[in-house]
Amino acid sequence: MIRSIIVAISENNGIGNDNDLLWHLPSDMKFFRKTTLGHCVITGRKNYESIPEKYRPLTKRTNIVVTRNANYKAEGAVVKNSIEEALEFAKSENESEVFIIGGGQIYKEAMENNFIDKMYITHVANSYDADTFFPEIELSNWSIEERFALESESFTAEVRVYEKK
Repeated sequence: MIRSIIVAISENNGIGNDNDLLWHLPSDMKFFRKTTLGHCVITGRKNYESIPEKYRPLTKRTNIVVTRNANYKAEGAVVKNSIEEALEFAKSENESEVFIIGGGQIYKEAMENNFIDKMYITHVANSYDADTFFPEIELSNWSIEERFALESESFTAEVRVYEKK
């Protein structure tokens, strides 16, 4: 099972502010949906709750919410108490590629614990006022396997797919 991260980051590694996205980039949302459709997605509780209710759980994906709260319930989602438990659950579902979709703490923990094989990162060419950040990437450990620009009238953004060396 490939363990992947999918994220959009600003030039200053910002990913969110006040539990919301920093931008509205429909082409990136389409890329996110197309890439994760039919797969398990792992998200932290705060990130899950930041998804507008009408879109929760994300359709045609197995939503796995990670929280330390043993009593937490998320209708239509699987709740696990650690990233390790979430990854094991995805593996037990015969998942070919699982996607960690945020937020900041989940990304940090996944990177620090060397859980990630592949990263789909949309690089937005701007800096933003953010309170949540993606961890610094040691680029020498990764190779760029694919890159392409996203179409947008108001943003310059490029998707880079990194694979662990």
